[in-house]
Amino acid sequence: MIDLGLTKLAVIGVVALIVIGPEKLPKVARMAGTLYGRAQRYLNDVKSEVTREIELEELRNLQKEVQDAAQSIKSDVENSISQNMAEVENAFSDSSASDTPSYDSAPFSSVTSEDVARKAREFRRKKLVRNSAIPNWYKQRTGGKLHVTSGAARVARFRPRGPTNSSFF
Repeated sequence: MIDLGLTKLAVIGVVALIVIGPEKLPKVARMAGTLYGRAQRYLNDVKSEVTREIELEELRNLQKEVQDAAQSIKSDVENSISQNMAEVENAFSDSSASDTPSYDSAPFSSVTSEDVARKAREFRRKKLVRNSAIPNWYKQRTGGKLHVTSGAARVARFRPRGPTNSSFF
């Protein structure tokens, strides 16, 4: 930058006053200020554009590196999967070629559809009992829920009763 001190600015102001004149000096100073402001904004825009381009280029390089790393990882995973699949297929073909004992499904042959339906009903009933909103103490005391009662009605029903004085006075 240009090194302008207070004395240099005073000399420039006196020369401008003599050359331009006192009538036109404010207009010229205003014009010089606006031009100086435009020049600063233009330089700031150029600087920000350059930094933006540099950052964009860095991001592109980073993206390319990440894509290359991801591609190499993907190829490694695919290779290991294909090797493992080949080993499993070889092991399966080797075991099917040798004599393997056949497993009998005798324990499951005695199960009938009626047993399955009965067990399903029992499971649903037990699940309903477990997930019910009625407390167990209430179920045990009343023997089950026959009709819906409000909370206030239950409190009134189970409130301990003692000797009450029926007279107001």
